[in-house]
Amino acid sequence: MDSLVDRVVAFASKPAPTGDLQRTQVQCGSGLAREEASPATTKLCTLLLCLLSTQTLAAELQIQSRLQPSDSITVGSLIELQLDVLTDTWFTDAPTLPDLKLNGALVMPPNGHAQHLNHIIDGKSFSGMRYSYLITPNLAQGFDIPALTVRATPAQASTELSAQSQPLHFSAAEPPGFTAGEAVLVASGVRFTQKTVNSATPLKVGDSLTRQLTLQADGALAMALPVPILADVPGLSRYPKAPQVSSLDDGRGNFNGGKRIDTVTYRIDTEGSHTLPAIAVKWWDSGSQQTRTAQVPAITFEATANSAYRPVFSISEDLKKLGQQSRVHLSGHWLGWLAVLVIVGLLGYFARPFIHRARLGWQTRRQARHAAWLQSADCAWQQIPAQIDGRPAQLSALYLWVRRRGKGLKLTNLGPRLQTLLRGCYGRTPTEDPALRQLQQSLATLHSQAEHHRAPAPPALRPLNPVHEKELP
Repeated sequence: MDSLVDRVVAFASKPAPTGDLQRTQVQCGSGLAREEASPATTKLCTLLLCLLSTQTLAAELQIQSRLQPSDSITVGSLIELQLDVLTDTWFTDAPTLPDLKLNGALVMPPNGHAQHLNHIIDGKSFSGMRYSYLITPNLAQGFDIPALTVRATPAQASTELSAQSQPLHFSAAEPPGFTAGEAVLVASGVRFTQKTVNSATPLKVGDSLTRQLTLQADGALAMALPVPILADVPGLSRYPKAPQVSSLDDGRGNFNGGKRIDTVTYRIDTEGSHTLPAIAVKWWDSGSQQTRTAQVPAITFEATANSAYRPVFSISEDLKKLGQQSRVHLSGHWLGWLAVLVIVGLLGYFARPFIHRARLGWQTRRQARHAAWLQSADCAWQQIPAQIDGRPAQLSALYLWVRRRGKGLKLTNLGPRLQTLLRGCYGRTPTEDPALRQLQQSLATLHSQAEHHRAPAPPALRPLNPVHEKELP
C-alpha cells in the first residue's frame, strides 16, 4: 500500500508538459510532499488517494470461539463458551447472537453483559466484545457445538455483515463418588442454611411450622442445583411451595453462581414431639477435586393438644396438594344419567343425515303449500276489502276471486248485487262510492251465495274475442 502511494506521489510530482506550473501540497501517509505539479495532476492524485482510503476503511467482521476449561470436564461442572465478536472499525449497534441448545446439557445464553476487547490480528488492529454462554452437562457423553453465526453492522459497512465461529467439541465424565443418573453439583463453594417460622408460640395441634432451605453454590448454574429431599413426617401434613431459583452476580453483571430457596409448611395434626429430619446435599469440590456434603440439622419441637381445633382439610384435599391422584366416586343415579346423555349424543351424531333430509322435505312441502295458497280463491278474497277501500278503488281481486271460484269472467253470474255495482261504476249516471260501500257491506252474503251458485255451462263454441286475464298479486 505504501509503495502504491509513493508511485502516485512520484507521478504527481512530474512537471506538466505544457502550461504554467503552480506549487501545491499533496498529503500522503504521515508526511507532506512539496512538489511542483499541474492542477490536473493534483486532482488525479487526490482521486486516487480517496479510492485507496475507501478500500483501506472497508469493515471486517471476525468471530473467535473457545471453551474454558477445554479439558477435564465433569458432569455438573460449568463450562464457559467465549464468543469474541471483532471488527477493524467499531460497532454501531449490538450484534445479534444465535441461540444454542445441546441435548443432555443446560445452556444459559449471554445476559447482555460483554467484555470489551482489543486485539492485533495479522498486524491489524481489531476491537470488539466477548460474550459468554454458560454450559452445564448433565450426561457423561461427548458434546458437539456447531458453528454459530453472528450478525452485526460495523461502521463503514453499507449492509449487515455475518460471520461464523469454528465448531467445537468436548466430553464430560462422571466425577468420582457419583453413580450414573445421580444429580451432580459441581461448585467451588456451597452454603446450605435453613430457617423456621412458627405460626404460634407455643405450638398446638392445628398450628403450622414453615421450614425454609437456602442453597447457594459458587460457579454453578441455578438450574443445575439439586432439589433437597423433603420427606413426609408422621403426625404432620406437608404443603410445599414453588421454589425460588436465581443467579448470583458481583453487582456488575458478572456471573458468580446459583441460588435456590425451597419452602415447605407443616400443619400439626397430632400432639406430642415431632422431628423434621436433617437434609444433606452431596457436591463435588472443583477446587480440591473431592466429594463433600453440605447438611442442615434436624428440627425437633413439641405440640400440645388443642380442644378447640377441628380439622378443616379433607383427605381428598391433602392428596390433591401432594400431587397424588384422588379417587372419583359416582353414584348409580348419576351414572345412569351419564349413560343416557352418551346414548342421546351418539344417536344425534348418527341421525344427522336423516334429520337433514327430513328438514329439507318439510321446507319443500311448506313452500308448496304457500304457493298453492297464493293461487287459491281464498287468497284473492282476502285482498278484496283492501282494494275497495283504496283510492282509487280497484276490482281486480274481485275478478280474480270470481275466476278462481270457477264462475268465469262475468260478475253478473253472482246475482243482482254485482249488477248494481257495475251500473254504479260504469252506468250513465255513475254512483261509484255508494255502490262500493254497499258491496263492502254485503261481502259475507256474496261469499255465501257463491258457495251455492253453480257456474254456468261453458259454451260449445269458442269466443270470438277471447280475453286474456292478467292476475294481479
